[in-house]
Amino acid sequence: MNSLFLPSLALALQAPAGGMLGALTGLAPMLLIFVIFYVVLMLPMQRQRKALQQLIETLKKGDRVVTTGGLYGEVTAVEGPTVMLRIADNVRVRVAKSAISGLEGEASDKGSDKGSDKGNKGSQSS
Repeated sequence: MNSLFLPSLALALQAPAGGMLGALTGLAPMLLIFVIFYVVLMLPMQRQRKALQQLIETLKKGDRVVTTGGLYGEVTAVEGPTVMLRIADNVRVRVAKSAISGLEGEASDKGSDKGSDKGNKGSQSS
């Protein structure tokens, strides 16, 4: 057992050959992963958040929106931090602006599958 332990102990006690350069090359993969993570995930999320905030700030009467709860409605009034939505005839709901997830046309485009349109066109042409 001693013969197996001594060579590994000797390797563990050796000083790093590269010094500061060795430390930087050890951190390089982690930094690269962080940069890729930031570019792929964080930047698009920030852009989307800014676009949604701008949309919420520019809401006006007549806009058709969808809420985070899945309610579709038409904006009938904008009152500070809330909007009044008409979700059916003679049915109006007061909703927080922060609950608006997008315009109705944009929300349905995001959720639909682009490949499903091809099948529908073929069945309608017959």
